[in-house]
Amino acid sequence: MWPNEAATQAFAKQLAHGLNQWPGGRDARIALRGNLGAGKTTLVRHLLHAAGVKGRIKSPTYTVVEPHQAGTGDTAWPIWHFDFYRFNDPQEWEDAGFRDIFAGSGLKLMEWPDKVAGQLPPPDWVMTLEAIDEDQRQVRIDAGTAQGQIWLQHWTQGDDHAK
Repeated sequence: MWPNEAATQAFAKQLAHGLNQWPGGRDARIALRGNLGAGKTTLVRHLLHAAGVKGRIKSPTYTVVEPHQAGTGDTAWPIWHFDFYRFNDPQEWEDAGFRDIFAGSGLKLMEWPDKVAGQLPPPDWVMTLEAIDEDQRQVRIDAGTAQGQIWLQHWTQGDDHAK
């Protein structure tokens, strides 16, 4: 349960640290589910800033994908923020050439993944956000891969981040 946006920001900071430390974490695929207004984009903005992305972070609602670079120099890593809300046909994913992005390195954050069902590789984590009221969010994290299960165990045991 996130009682307010500050809790969302704190979670994002911990997650950014974990992804940076966990083996393969910088190449994670995280699916974000929830109704409009559940806080998916807010979570992503806080996560990107916590990972070291500088500047304004735009929602990819109209562009579908926004590429980002976290860190600098030898510690830099790519992050891709997808928003598939406006997709009407899962084939649009293939036609847009996203298969190459998903085959490459980098963190992939995917809002509205069900709109491209059958096209995406399995997510390592599925995060489901539900707005309880204007401030509070109920959050559930499920592992979708063996690697995601390992990360979830690290998370729940408090390894590699301040719980």
